[in-house]
Amino acid sequence: MYRQNVDESRLVRLTQIQHFLHKNKAGLTSKELAQLCDTTVRTIQRDLLVLQSDLHIPLTNKGHDRYGIMNEYVLPPVSYSLYEALGLFLAARLIIRQTDDNNPHIKSALVKLTSAMPKSLGINLRKSIANFGKRLVDLEELDVFEKIAIAWVTQKRMKVIYQSLSRDKDKEWLVNPYFIEMTGVGYSTYLIGYGESADRNGTTTFKLNRIKEVTILDEEFDIPEDFNIEKLLGSSWGVMWGDNFTVKLKFSPNVTRRVKETTWHQSQQIQDLPDGGCILTILVGSTLEITPWIRGWGPDVEVMEPTELREQFKNWAKQLCDIYQPGSASPKR
Repeated sequence: MYRQNVDESRLVRLTQIQHFLHKNKAGLTSKELAQLCDTTVRTIQRDLLVLQSDLHIPLTNKGHDRYGIMNEYVLPPVSYSLYEALGLFLAARLIIRQTDDNNPHIKSALVKLTSAMPKSLGINLRKSIANFGKRLVDLEELDVFEKIAIAWVTQKRMKVIYQSLSRDKDKEWLVNPYFIEMTGVGYSTYLIGYGESADRNGTTTFKLNRIKEVTILDEEFDIPEDFNIEKLLGSSWGVMWGDNFTVKLKFSPNVTRRVKETTWHQSQQIQDLPDGGCILTILVGSTLEITPWIRGWGPDVEVMEPTELREQFKNWAKQLCDIYQPGSASPKR
């Protein structure tokens, strides 16, 4: 189920109104807000009505057409240095580029962030947000996102209906939400928590867009004191963990400089080779997430370890060879 996006300019303006009202403790008139937002008084009056009736923002009427906002409703304004603002700009750009759906809560947070940035950064970020906002909003996914957020913050158990990639039928889980993580691997957001099902118990990972239904239960839980997300995901390439094993990759001289420019994993070790190439060794808990990254290097990488992964790449190479053999396929006219 989908819905169209709120008009981009109006979303920006609604955010600006909240920001201006919070900064001005004595309140602002419709005329003053219209001047600050570069619009008409009538438009501001409609926006104020939307803020109160549709978005349930607790506005106060200070008399003589002067409006304010309850101090307890929003966090106080935060000031950033130029360098901090640039760091937030880059983080926001990364979120936009690594998210494949339109989450209006993320969008609204980013719009608010632009108002605290230097003008040039804010303008550029708004352009990115506008492009991000062209996608439709999936109301079912949004409902899952909102309920998981509530359950995580209030530490309530959930009943979850989940469709895993390897199963045809939905499966019911009881879940204690421990953490929510976004990863660029697969452009996805994941829930990490303790799950109980008919055939499995333990800390596991759930991809949010595979969760079909969430019911928040009236049961509280405690996150274990020894739960450490950094330690848990320390060996992962994204969000999948397990017993560490060695992945050893041999890179050609053509790409060695690029390989050495980046810290790909906290466990990595790089060994230079006489021909100008290198060997990258890392310890990971799963090869599933790292495999597409390895394939992206094409013939400039050779999998040396583990044996099972090397055999997979040998088989893929044979299949590719068969595909590109002369006469194996005729181009369409």
